[in-house]
Amino acid sequence: MPFIRESEYRAPFGFGNPHVQTVYPTLFRKVSGVEYRRERIDTPDGDFLDLDRSPIGTRRLAIVLHGLEGDSTRSYMKGMAKAVNRGGWDALALNFRGCSGEPNRQLRLYHSGETGDIARVIEHVLAGDAYEELALVGFSLGGNVILKYLGEQGEKIHPAIRKAATFSVPCDLSACSVEIGRLSNRLYLKRFLVMLRKKIRAKMELRPGEINDCDWEKMKSLKDFDDRYTAPLHGFKDAEDYYVQSSSKPFLQNIAVPTLVVNAADDPFLSKTCYPFRECESNPNLHLEIPKHGGHVGFVSFNDREEYFSESRAVAFLNDR
Repeated sequence: MPFIRESEYRAPFGFGNPHVQTVYPTLFRKVSGVEYRRERIDTPDGDFLDLDRSPIGTRRLAIVLHGLEGDSTRSYMKGMAKAVNRGGWDALALNFRGCSGEPNRQLRLYHSGETGDIARVIEHVLAGDAYEELALVGFSLGGNVILKYLGEQGEKIHPAIRKAATFSVPCDLSACSVEIGRLSNRLYLKRFLVMLRKKIRAKMELRPGEINDCDWEKMKSLKDFDDRYTAPLHGFKDAEDYYVQSSSKPFLQNIAVPTLVVNAADDPFLSKTCYPFRECESNPNLHLEIPKHGGHVGFVSFNDREEYFSESRAVAFLNDR
């Protein structure tokens, strides 16, 4: 049944607050036992992508995508890599452009609707490795990228791509830009803007005279950032045009492989429109799960495996036959 009416996730004592769920993993979670092997590949526009692999020698590969200003070293990324390894999959963590610890070459960066890079990674993997089965796993922005990519591909999707699992997906970007601007989210917004400014300053050093951070103090929202940088750098008219073209929600009806969408009901970043009931009802390939708690990329769990719910849920879905 596409809509999973009863999620198995139960928040531990003290983790019923969405902000605790959201902040705790960033501040306190440490994931050991993941040894990445880095690989750099070129892109058609003269840039590069850094891929971090965690192989176990299997014929199945899970490609994992991070969220806004994340990277392969975040606890949720390493936790997922470790979990899919345990579940019988090689793991490949994609660092979006400029997120691998080194500025990318081009003026452009990455954004929520950029599916060309994940397509490039899949092409590279299928051309050079003997994988029989691929799965896609994404968090937040990375989840939106995956859902949009799958919808764009539709029935033309490569047969090796069997399943996908996504978590905390802002599938309506315009509405989510309003949510992140709410007073209750001001600390998250401030943190994102600080991190994004570092990216712009690194780009200023790499390509002097082509970009600047003048009057940054006037920037009060992610929409301001998207209007000034994301839209013009990536060929959109403005932030709203970027949101309309890049939101994954309009593409959900075309997804042709079994795909899990897990968005917590208390996610502080997601609008009501990010719970795609209608799309899941009309597309049997979509499986929507809405745990009562979980925050944004939280889903904290305490167990002998040191595995969060998002990780065990993804592996169970990918391995279900």
